[in-house]
Amino acid sequence: MKGAQAVLACLREQGVDTIFGYPGGMILPLYNALYDAKDLRQILVTHEQNAAHAADGYARASGKVGVCIATSGPGATNLVTGLGTAFMDSIPIVAITGQVDTASLGRDAFQETDILDVTMPVTKHNYKVKSAEELVPTVRAAFAIARHGRPGPVLVDVPRDLFFEEVEYTPETPSVKKPGQPDADFLICVAEAEREIAKAKQPVVIVGGGVISAGASKEVQAFIERYHLPVVHTLMGLGAIPRSHPQSLGFAGMHGKKAANYAINDADLVIAIGSRFGDRQTGNLDKYTEGTKFIHIDIDPAEIDKNIAHSLGLAGDMKTILALLMKREPTSNRADWWAKIHAWEDTYDYDYQVNRLTVPWAMHSVAKATAGKPFAFATDVGQHQMWAALHLAIEEPRTWLTSGGLGTMGFGLPAAMGAQLYYGGSRRVVHVAGDGGIKMTGNEYYTIARLHLPIISIIVDNTSLGMIRQLQKVNYNERYIACEFDYPMDYAKYAESFGIHAETVDTQEGFAVAFADAMADASQPHVIVMKVHRSFVEPMIKGSVGEFVEFK
Repeated sequence: MKGAQAVLACLREQGVDTIFGYPGGMILPLYNALYDAKDLRQILVTHEQNAAHAADGYARASGKVGVCIATSGPGATNLVTGLGTAFMDSIPIVAITGQVDTASLGRDAFQETDILDVTMPVTKHNYKVKSAEELVPTVRAAFAIARHGRPGPVLVDVPRDLFFEEVEYTPETPSVKKPGQPDADFLICVAEAEREIAKAKQPVVIVGGGVISAGASKEVQAFIERYHLPVVHTLMGLGAIPRSHPQSLGFAGMHGKKAANYAINDADLVIAIGSRFGDRQTGNLDKYTEGTKFIHIDIDPAEIDKNIAHSLGLAGDMKTILALLMKREPTSNRADWWAKIHAWEDTYDYDYQVNRLTVPWAMHSVAKATAGKPFAFATDVGQHQMWAALHLAIEEPRTWLTSGGLGTMGFGLPAAMGAQLYYGGSRRVVHVAGDGGIKMTGNEYYTIARLHLPIISIIVDNTSLGMIRQLQKVNYNERYIACEFDYPMDYAKYAESFGIHAETVDTQEGFAVAFADAMADASQPHVIVMKVHRSFVEPMIKGSVGEFVEFK
């Protein structure tokens, strides 16, 4: 078969059913093959960056490898931000880019770009296919690398002429790597970890995005319940353990909850599972690590001792490690430790009775309205993202989609689109963005409207880059520059121009009615524009939010 057909055959055997992309001359042979591939759904987006974000959202929601395609030159370079976002958050994506013909390589041909060198820092691996014989094994290898071990994005660059060449294709079933048996040295480390857990008086567990990637939520929940351990979540770990779980203290870190941060601060043992100890979680590492012991469980050995030195590292398959740690009998319920934690929780109280529309109130309202219903949540990056993390109750894995490591403004809308395409009618996505981020990728409302995707999109219109303005207030003596949108924009009319029902609200009652109406109409997208003030006059959460806990 032709090379292009062989690529599609490889996608089928890898379980791919949806492809996000944007055509161009060097990738057109693959699109031409897609014309006859009725079993593969190709989603034409409005920008290649959105193709990568949509594949990312699809991967986060499904646990499968997301796929995006683009042409050479600007098409390929437009994928970079999306690949970087997936790389920082360990999301499996395979990106296939067209390239100029092999005879033109290195001649500065039209739209020729060395995309391998460009993407090397933001991919787990990348390939340039140099011959037709390499095409099938390279695509298969890309999927294996993307999904195995610590997941991540892989790019495959294919010269246009190879799509036309005849190649040999024999169907294969993708192999699944099974975790190896732990050796004696590893079992010694496990035994030491068991002893540390048993003797700790004030332990706490941190769950990160690695728990979700590993599909180990049930195992982690069994672990914390067996030893009655308090658990906090990183931004990427929300949903790994239900927020309603009585041992969950919520979101920890720079913008996190008081009880979660105080528990880490006072802990004598921190057990990190699938977390890389990012700086937004730890703050000053010297103070974070002072007087605390750490057990670090992660699939990637490179993460052990990278940010937290001298931890007891257990690198490997998370489920295997947790099963080994579950063999010891519990020794204590640590009543005094839990009493301290409950005291911190009791002093943490947001005043939801404020008599005006605020983002925390809206997120709390959304949490109540969607409780027990099949919803997922996708956010952009900024203040609204932190408020969503604090006030939404994320109960299940793969129902919280946000850009953690790279902090990519514009991520939310195309990621919500990718997730909604995976969920179909089984679950709806609520998308939250600021008026800054929506200007970056709001053009994807066109695709959402065209496909009738029932996303509920909430735009926080505070006429500013809220997080930037907050930082300028706190750190730069209120010298506000390049953060305020004083020229008005009607975001509702913007959404309506794509054929989406939209309305602007500025009261609690107005928001509640608009959200209820959007929930009632499960067949079409809805946009709700929240008009809120840009100032910081309103207290957020009494005594905690906005203040980073200085550890130790």
